[in-house]
Amino acid sequence: MKAILAALLLALAMPAFGQADEVAHPDPNVERRLKDLGEELRCLVCQNETLAVSQAPLALDLRNEIREMIRQGKTDDQIRAYLVARYGDFVLYKPPFKPITVLLWVGPFALLALGIGVMAVVLARRRAAPVPPAPAADAQRARIASLLAGEPPARGGDG
Repeated sequence: MKAILAALLLALAMPAFGQADEVAHPDPNVERRLKDLGEELRCLVCQNETLAVSQAPLALDLRNEIREMIRQGKTDDQIRAYLVARYGDFVLYKPPFKPITVLLWVGPFALLALGIGVMAVVLARRRAAPVPPAPAADAQRARIASLLAGEPPARGGDG
């Protein structure tokens, strides 16, 4: 039982050792290039974080893979091309403008223009539509006028 518990605890501690391996012997030049590249790449797990800041295990693996490619002498363009070939344009924070990604670039502006157009139509209709007086408004005005004139209030009604 103790052996099973010890094995389980060791297995649970493995991610901590993986994170420690990432920064065990950093080369400043490699780390600088990795940081620059990591800021341009998207974490495939988190999707709203760059590869440079993500703590996901896959991000750790990708950073280690990029480190290895840098050590092999590959250029930044070669590394980007490898990651795009493997994961698609989605891995890039700024995907290239091409027919398949045109919606990514034009979509937000089109939605903004559509929203402004809808708002303009709604506001124009509001301005053009006459506002009918409230049903009790005329009776209320007459009552107020009679009170101001010093006449006794009418009995009955709402009074």
